[in-house]
Amino acid sequence: MIRRVQTSSVAPVADVDGRMTAPAAERNRDAILKVLLPKLPRVGGVLEVASGTGQHIAALAAHRPDLVFHPSDPDPERRASIDAHCRGLPNVAEAGDIHAGQPGWAIQDAADMVLVVNLLHLISDAEMAVFLDEAAKALAPGGLLAIYGPFLRDDRATSEGDRAFDTSLRAQDPAIGYKDIAVLRQVLGVLDLSVEVVEMPANNLMVLARLKPQAGL
Repeated sequence: MIRRVQTSSVAPVADVDGRMTAPAAERNRDAILKVLLPKLPRVGGVLEVASGTGQHIAALAAHRPDLVFHPSDPDPERRASIDAHCRGLPNVAEAGDIHAGQPGWAIQDAADMVLVVNLLHLISDAEMAVFLDEAAKALAPGGLLAIYGPFLRDDRATSEGDRAFDTSLRAQDPAIGYKDIAVLRQVLGVLDLSVEVVEMPANNLMVLARLKPQAGL
C-alpha cells in the first residue's frame, strides 16, 4: 500500500519535467555513495526498491556506467521523477512499479544488489518481513542487500530528534515507526544473510546483508 505520511516540513515539488528534489536525499547522498560505491558488484544489476525521487539511483548510476540499474516505486509521480533524474543515463531502466510490502515482486536470483533507502520506518513490521523475504529471493548468490535509514538501538531512539520523529510517525499510523536494529539482524540471519552494520551521519545506519554463496559456487 502507498502511505501518505508526512516525514518532512518541506515536501518535494516537481519541476516542469516531473523531477522532484528531496532535501534529505541531497543531505545524505554523499555519505551513502561513500559506503555503497566500493560495495557495488563488479558486473550485473542493481535493483532499488522505493526509489522515491530518484536522486540516489541517479547518483550511483552516474558513477558506474558499466552496471544496469533498475529503480522502482509504487507512486506514479515518484516514477516520473525517477525517470526525469535518470534521463541521459543509458544504464538505468525505466522505473518499475514495485510495492515493497506486498508479496510476489521478486524475480529469483535477478539482482546482484538490492537497495532500499529510508523505507523501513515507513512500513509495518509485517510489510518489512515481506520486503526482506522478497529481497532475499531477488538476490543472486553472493548478492548484497543494502538498507539505509534510522533505527532503534535496544528499543530506544538515539536522540531527541529521532524520538520525536518516531513518535510523529506512530501518531500518523500506529503500524509504522522505527525498527530495532537487533530485530532486523535476527530476521536477516534467518534468511541466511550475513550482516555488517555501518554507522552513518545523523544517527542513521547502513545495513549490508550479503546472501551466502551456494555450495560449489
